[in-house]
Amino acid sequence: MMTTPRTLLPCLWLLVLSMTTCLAQTTSPPPSPPPGCGKDLNSIYYNLCDLSVAWGIVLEAMASFGVVISFVLTVVLVASLPFIQDYRKKSLIGTQAFFLLGTLGLFCLTFAFIVKQGFSTCASRRFLFGVLFAICFSCLAAHSLSLNFFARQNTGPRGWVTFGMAFVLVLVEVIINTEWLIITVVRNDGTTKDPCELKNEDFVMALIYVMFLQVATFIATWPVLWGHHKHWRKHAVFILLTTSFSMAIWIVWIVMYVYGNQQDQRSTWDDPTLAIALVSNASVFVLFYIIPEISQVTKPGPEQAYEDDVYPTRGVGYETILKEQKSQSMFVENKAFSMDEPSSAKKPVSPYSGYNGQLLTSVYQPTEMTLMHSGPLNAPYDVILPRATANSQMMGSANSTLRADDAYVSQSKQASVQKEGRNGQASEMASSPYSKHRW
Repeated sequence: MMTTPRTLLPCLWLLVLSMTTCLAQTTSPPPSPPPGCGKDLNSIYYNLCDLSVAWGIVLEAMASFGVVISFVLTVVLVASLPFIQDYRKKSLIGTQAFFLLGTLGLFCLTFAFIVKQGFSTCASRRFLFGVLFAICFSCLAAHSLSLNFFARQNTGPRGWVTFGMAFVLVLVEVIINTEWLIITVVRNDGTTKDPCELKNEDFVMALIYVMFLQVATFIATWPVLWGHHKHWRKHAVFILLTTSFSMAIWIVWIVMYVYGNQQDQRSTWDDPTLAIALVSNASVFVLFYIIPEISQVTKPGPEQAYEDDVYPTRGVGYETILKEQKSQSMFVENKAFSMDEPSSAKKPVSPYSGYNGQLLTSVYQPTEMTLMHSGPLNAPYDVILPRATANSQMMGSANSTLRADDAYVSQSKQASVQKEGRNGQASEMASSPYSKHRW
């Protein structure tokens, strides 16, 4: 009976020892965060704030700046659509906006390579790295094919055809990456493999299609330089510069990722290598393709420039509107001086109120013989022979100005007076007793 408690004592001692060790492990303080990071921050984000690791902070700043610039350029490109005069350039706006979307995604994907590896980050790296680069190089390839038509025929495929061509090329890479993830991560037996356990050579081999797009775009752009329409050459130069620098960046990071880091046994530089490749290549896209294309998109083609030279008044603008208003208001400029004239109610009513002081030789003036036969004989001589006198108020006013409306009214009155004078002269000659006999 006494042997049973003696055998239980070692078991109880082992149980208490295991519990104390577990409590000591759970109550041990967590590792202190690196300088620049908070205590509550997850350890996978330490590269974003670790001051001792400079590459993470530098790439984070460059990627953030690239995201802002890409968004601003997208807004500028879409806002310039109503001001594009060349319909061929307008047809490429959709493809170029799609290219900007891919560039924006490359800057955002840089953060996935700055943070530490995990299941979600590794899966997004493997899938989006090739897809986003395929978007950019597919748009460049579609643009280069359109430029070949423009350089030879000055006409090319419609905008939706160019965009559809780029979208189909992107779908090929999407299908390739989807099948690759299913085959390598999800096995046939239902077990899941960690996507981070991948060799560097396998990652590079999955990007063969993207490399093919680069080379095809570079080769397809050269014939544009020998086209008949030379004003499309500068767009071909933008694509050639972009693809040339991109291929140089890809050669450097592939050699560094596959051979350099493995020989030096520095696998910790794999993520910085890919992050630097993303930021540098996306910057090349912005500097050598997007900004030059936006600067050229609103410029008219040679046909529009010729029409502007032949018809300089065509178009809608402030200058044209001001010219039209100036021509229409030629007779209205003197209205500012008409305020000095007396009101019509204070002017004396006279049959010669339309007289403006000018010598009118064409106005009919009846002779004394005519007035003697037509008028009363007992009337005063001043009434029988009225004389035209200038309006002293009108002639004396230095600030008064004859308006266009008053000139028109005076001319109408003069014409009516002349007509009435001729009719009166004819009737008098017919009724006069001297019309039948000569003196």
